[in-house]
Amino acid sequence: MASIDESKLLESRGVYKLDPDAERLLHRFVLAGRPSLHTLTPEQARANTRALINLRGNPVAVGSVENTVFPGPVGEIPVRIYRPAGEGPFPLLVYYHGGGWVICDLDTHDNTCRILCALARCITVSVDYRLAPEHKFPAAVDDCYAALKYVAKNAIQIGADPLRLAVGGDSAGGNLAAVVAQLARDRGGPVLSHQILLYPIMNTLSFNTASYKKFARGYFLEKAGMEWFCGHYLNDPADAADPRTSPLLSEDLTRLPAAQIATAGFDPLRDEGAAYARRLKEAGVPVDYTCYGEIIHGFAGMVGVIPSAKKAMAEIAEQLGRALCE
Repeated sequence: MASIDESKLLESRGVYKLDPDAERLLHRFVLAGRPSLHTLTPEQARANTRALINLRGNPVAVGSVENTVFPGPVGEIPVRIYRPAGEGPFPLLVYYHGGGWVICDLDTHDNTCRILCALARCITVSVDYRLAPEHKFPAAVDDCYAALKYVAKNAIQIGADPLRLAVGGDSAGGNLAAVVAQLARDRGGPVLSHQILLYPIMNTLSFNTASYKKFARGYFLEKAGMEWFCGHYLNDPADAADPRTSPLLSEDLTRLPAAQIATAGFDPLRDEGAAYARRLKEAGVPVDYTCYGEIIHGFAGMVGVIPSAKKAMAEIAEQLGRALCE
């Protein structure tokens, strides 16, 4: 892994080498004739993603799991609450799943939330926000912020400590977590102590970073796939300049909660995650940035087939637990 200051230097020297297990998984996709995301309908893409259940590993044991609903801006928001074993109150993490705002759900990210709950010793609330293209921007943002407000208001009843409240997510979920953290600051709450962003989408306006150019094809998430996601999520191209879709473009990153950001070395999104970490640091926000240089986008959901991804997730969860207990 590399620090925020070292990652660019290491990449320029060619230090990163693709993990053999990740490489085998990518070859497996090719041999199986896995279609490119941008060639599918949203319904087909969702079905294909649900079929990848074997990648996610055996479910990690937690104290309890509860399916319920929270009031949302339009109807109810399904959520799944994971509680650690033992007695609380526990820190509280509101988690937003990835999937480009179009695919994935509570089930696809079940084990990710179990890992965070068990190893970070925090109540984890997984939010099933509305998906595009049926519900375009800002529906997902509105649901995620509404869920956060409800959780904060009812933290004690949930068994959590309202003073140790965090948001987190992976990929598009990392995007939503960063956006919600900015909204919470700008709208007077809830007060957050932490944000955890796993290989987040930070900029929907431009796909011209070095990592986009280097990993545009063949590394699970592809540039064409990101264009497909954004085409379904955004109402028109002008939405990409809105900080609620591109949190990296926010002019003010001060007064945000401490951030834990993890990227993958072989991921087109790597450079924008690192850029957000740098900008937060420059704005005076405490940042802990790690690039897991040998693995690919989506590694949180690949712990069943990539041992280094499992190790990375254990490190990430344990680091989160330490941050929430400070």
